[in-house]
Amino acid sequence: MNGATLRSQIPSFGWIKQCYRTIDRRLRKNLKAMIIVHPTWYVKALMAVIRPFLSSKFGRKVQFVDSLWELSQQIPLEQVHIPDCVQQLDHSWNGSRDTKR
Repeated sequence: MNGATLRSQIPSFGWIKQCYRTIDRRLRKNLKAMIIVHPTWYVKALMAVIRPFLSSKFGRKVQFVDSLWELSQQIPLEQVHIPDCVQQLDHSWNGSRDTKR
């Protein structure tokens, strides 16, 4: 959940890389998607820069969605903890579109 995160609070490339490496190889291979909700231009640019250093299979798994409604089209939101502040931000950015459809 990236929306409206201050640039100073976005994790560094090194931290993201370390997190990725801590995931067991079997789990990484079975990962279906890494979905980034409310991506900022900075996150999209960062992903474009680091994509050459990622495996091509993993790079294809990275997806951006601009709303919780879009996320709900891919996964049941009941299975995800979405902080209240993210829900409020989504509501202010995307109106009152029902995310439970």
